[in-house]
Amino acid sequence: MSAAYSQYAAIYRKLTQGSRMWLDPASWCALFLLGLPTVLLTTSTDFRNKEVYTYPEWRRHWYSAHDNHGRGAKNGYGRGKNNTVTNVTVQLGATGFLHCHIRTMVERTIIGAEHVLWVRRRDWHILSSGMLTYTNDERFQILHTEGSDDWILQIKYVQKRDNGTYECQVATGGGLMSHFVHLRIVTPKAYIQGSSGEHHVDMGSVIRLVCIIEKSPIPPQYVFWYHNDRMINYDTARGGITVETRPGPQTQSLLTIEQAQDSDSGNYTCSASNTRPASIYVFVQEGDNTAAILRRESSSAIELKRALALTIILPLLCILR
Repeated sequence: MSAAYSQYAAIYRKLTQGSRMWLDPASWCALFLLGLPTVLLTTSTDFRNKEVYTYPEWRRHWYSAHDNHGRGAKNGYGRGKNNTVTNVTVQLGATGFLHCHIRTMVERTIIGAEHVLWVRRRDWHILSSGMLTYTNDERFQILHTEGSDDWILQIKYVQKRDNGTYECQVATGGGLMSHFVHLRIVTPKAYIQGSSGEHHVDMGSVIRLVCIIEKSPIPPQYVFWYHNDRMINYDTARGGITVETRPGPQTQSLLTIEQAQDSDSGNYTCSASNTRPASIYVFVQEGDNTAAILRRESSSAIELKRALALTIILPLLCILR
């Protein structure tokens, strides 16, 4: 206890010696004012003598960022004055690259590595600080070239759970600035155009099947066509078979078979490198037989209508008699 504090305690004991009831409110107020400067001086002196604990650099940025986002939460992600937003679409299983160009965010020289952080907003997990990563998931890595303004968060073999918002935080002398990246994981899908599981063609006509691969940011490396279990892209024994593939955001593969024969009937499968296969069953029939089948179905329908009419009319005639 300091000497000043001891002096104050002695004055207090002297004033309160004996019965305390004789001190009126004015005396208590004077006692308080007399001791307050001494207590404050002692507290501040003791505080200066204590060692002040400092957080590591990345932790101090993190806590300031957390407070900043808490204040701006009502406005939503990326709506702040110093925030920017980009959208990135990555195919399931591919590698995602999330870019953060700090020169466009801060109009001055490139800042130090210790001031750039990547945070996953889903669980507020700090993924990296500078070139260091803070996750056991080895799919995450920071890519940065010395002298470059681009800090890239690389995610290998992206999975569905990687969907969401990622934040690049940049601590500057004027405060915290953020760049948000909304990552969307898509799964490519293949289907055969205009099909309901079956396709009927006449003998001697042309078989045309179109396979569509959608939701594929990266076009498939190949598209193979199978007749039953045999790949027919390069079939020269049959002849008259061509495959034309047009890659793009929506890849199309056209299978053409000239002079359809009965042996061409069967299951046809479109198999791309980045999606599940799609199938359709093709029936090759003679034109006359097809017409005969349609006529038989038509005549059967007429006979059925006549039978139903008789079952309704006959009972009515009996009732009227």
